[in-house]
Amino acid sequence: MPLVVTMGDPAGIGPELLLAAWRNRAEFGLPPFYVLADPDVMRTRARDLAIHVGVATCTPEEVEQCFASALPVVTLENRADTRSGADAPASPDAVVEAIATAVAHVKAGLATGMVTSPITKKSLYAAGFKYPGHTEYLGALAATHWPDEPAAPVMMLAGPDLRTVPITVHIPIHAIPQAWLKERIIEVARITARDLETRFGIATPRLVLAGLNPHAGEGGTIGHEDETVSRPAVEQLRAEGIDIAGPLPADTLFHARARKGYDAALCAYHDQALIPVKTLAFDETVNVTLGLPFVRTSPDHGTAFDIAGKGIARPDSLVAAIRLADQLSRDHTR
Repeated sequence: MPLVVTMGDPAGIGPELLLAAWRNRAEFGLPPFYVLADPDVMRTRARDLAIHVGVATCTPEEVEQCFASALPVVTLENRADTRSGADAPASPDAVVEAIATAVAHVKAGLATGMVTSPITKKSLYAAGFKYPGHTEYLGALAATHWPDEPAAPVMMLAGPDLRTVPITVHIPIHAIPQAWLKERIIEVARITARDLETRFGIATPRLVLAGLNPHAGEGGTIGHEDETVSRPAVEQLRAEGIDIAGPLPADTLFHARARKGYDAALCAYHDQALIPVKTLAFDETVNVTLGLPFVRTSPDHGTAFDIAGKGIARPDSLVAAIRLADQLSRDHTR
């Protein structure tokens, strides 16, 4: 059974990365996959960039037989603009349809897991999209398709040498202290520990919690949250049998020696989690959504409108996302 991949924002680099990934599928060791897209977008990008890849429209059931000779595309109902770059008209209906359809295909047993190409949230918000991002929308879709399996989506960035999990995600910096709750830390830690065991095959996951404040609050002298929120959360998690240390100063948590002591670092906010993992391995890091009843991965980069349509974008992170989705789907299912 194949994986399903969404085209992402058609004006971004997603379509050309998918073409490049399929063209070099043997070199990259990729499993069969199909793309939910407007086929005109894929064909136009292949023509404009002289990427010699055939695009075959098919059904999910036909993917395996046509994957060897062409990139399989399952056509969306909503059409998308074929132009690339920041000035191209937005195609929010097609973008959202691809995400929703991918989840429905996984639920129906047509695909083993899903990989999402990058989207830009600004155009979706303008069209009435009510979710902060991909992750939250996937949680809502999971609740609809798997009503008996409560979904609590958690973002993990997984690279070759580091896994990080932001506890607060797409909120402004000034709102983080109000969102820094003991219950949220405990929920994220439980989900992370469980999925590292069940999906990644780590028998006893080791977690660390980064401090919210500099020096992890330095005993309450630089902010109180690490003593009044973080430490009680860690103590409760340890009482439950979860191997977790912290809160620890974030500025000494990501060097090579420190990384040997844990399997995933729980971080206070988006950039605290994403900066170190992207700095270490920008082209190989994968965004994995934990806490869902299905496998979802994504490249760790955005739409890159500034280079879209120029043929210089590297497919490394997309390739890593496809390979990891295949691994998680096959080896560590729930």
